Amino acid sequence: MKQEIQKGDVATLSFEQALKQLEVIVENLERGDVPLEQSIDIYERGEALKKHCEKLLKAAEAKVEKIQLSEGGTPEGVEPLDSE
Repeated sequence: MKQEIQKGDVATLSFEQALKQLEVIVENLERGDVPLEQSIDIYERGEALKKHCEKLLKAAEAKVEKIQLSEGGTPEGVEPLDSE
């Protein structure tokens, strides 16, 4: 079943909303029954959604921290989580 692609500003979407729209776009493109011009339009929206999701993920990663423990094992602060 063909699902509708939502319009509007990508920047206002939550991660979950953007990811859901991206999934709909992929499903529509994989079916191959979308006219060429519309395929190009929704592909471009998909790219914008992908970039938005990546931006939101990077922001979330920056907030994740690991707890530093003292030699006695008690928490004494936090430091950024290693990206590796």
